[in-house]
Amino acid sequence: MINKKYEFMIFSFLTSLFMSFLVSGVSLLSILGFIDGFAFLWFSAWMKAFIIAFPSVMLVIPMARKIVLRVVEK
Repeated sequence: MINKKYEFMIFSFLTSLFMSFLVSGVSLLSILGFIDGFAFLWFSAWMKAFIIAFPSVMLVIPMARKIVLRVVEK
């Protein structure tokens, strides 16, 4: 098993991995439709999106948690 101290990093990694996969696919499909080479284009777009998504998620999640704690009843 992986040490608990890596929980946030693993959570951020998986969240950004899945979200960048889905968003890049939907975006590419809406722009190009199903074309020859779609899978390769999707993979390429996904990798570029993931490079931005992973550090972004690590920055945004703590800010989002603070905002949620302020707006949700205690």
